[in-house]
Amino acid sequence: MRGKVVIAGIGHTAFGRLEGRSPISLITEAVGNAIADAGIEKDVIDGVLVKFPTSAPQFMFGSQVAEALGIQPRLGGVWDQGGAANIGLITYASLAIEAGLCDVAVICFADNPKTGSRQNYSRPHGADATMHGWYGTAAGYGMIARRHMAEFGTTREQLGAVAIAARRHGAANPNAQLRKPLDMDTYLASPPVVLPLLRDDCALISDGGAAIILMSAERARQLQVAHPVPILGLGQGNTSWAVAQRPDLTTTQAVVSGAKAFEMAGLAPSDIDVAQIYDCFTITVPMTLEDYGFCAKGQGGSFVSGGRIEIDGDLPVNTSGGLLSETGMPGLQLVIEGVRQMRGQANLQVPSAKTCIVSNQGGVMTTHATLILGQ
Repeated sequence: MRGKVVIAGIGHTAFGRLEGRSPISLITEAVGNAIADAGIEKDVIDGVLVKFPTSAPQFMFGSQVAEALGIQPRLGGVWDQGGAANIGLITYASLAIEAGLCDVAVICFADNPKTGSRQNYSRPHGADATMHGWYGTAAGYGMIARRHMAEFGTTREQLGAVAIAARRHGAANPNAQLRKPLDMDTYLASPPVVLPLLRDDCALISDGGAAIILMSAERARQLQVAHPVPILGLGQGNTSWAVAQRPDLTTTQAVVSGAKAFEMAGLAPSDIDVAQIYDCFTITVPMTLEDYGFCAKGQGGSFVSGGRIEIDGDLPVNTSGGLLSETGMPGLQLVIEGVRQMRGQANLQVPSAKTCIVSNQGGVMTTHATLILGQ
């Protein structure tokens, strides 16, 4: 699969509080922008794949999206892996393109939890939620962060380094929802959400939409796509246990997902120039970097410290601000920023970047998907 499929177009809406916008209206705007970016006609699209909208789940949502777009796709549907669904859909679409099941696919997502409903984000997790306080996503990540701290000595300041890097990058991004730099004193003074997680450890709540267009490298040449970005590697891994039932809280299925993506790409962590790591909570960044092999297990906290993951560091991470600063939308914006870095068009461009790894994660470190992009 290495290099056979490319991301031909990218598009998104504004991020933040978007009054009166439905998920479908946001998707149609994002898809229109992606089509324009690819420089293609809508009529060539024959695949429409949609991430499930968390805030407002709807029956046959993929068909509703296709109708709104005015497309009758050969391949269509909705994918539900939480935040891992976007790269999951890229994997599915890439295989479908290779098999001839579709020619040009659009992958899209939108949600409006800031102005709509947030109830699905605060729901109880499991039958014992009332007894143990498993309400909302933050509870599970708080437990994982506490365990990582106890087992490896990870500090709150090391988690703060993740938030500070994201906010530095977001402050320079004109499209970011939160454009306010953060220092360590302000981070440490932010109110607790679920200890040890503070407010600035947690992703934003955001309305917005995003879309990308996939096709084969050969089709991109035929359609004279200006800036196709090849997919070098893909991988997935899925945890089957609820947090309270897991034998190990400090290792995720990023181990499986990352290994497969690196194998497919023929690359190693040392070959990666820039990373877009799913940062729904700060603890996910050091843990994902550990599981991908950028550092040994337990050393993620020290790896992200000292400006190492900032734009001028050894491994710039989340160069548009990530979920902590650009938008809390789950995952597709990280893919879009990876594409921009490979095109040399990012707002904070990593000089001479030729490879980018992107992680997506869903649930409470329940699902994981990895994408490696090149040039």
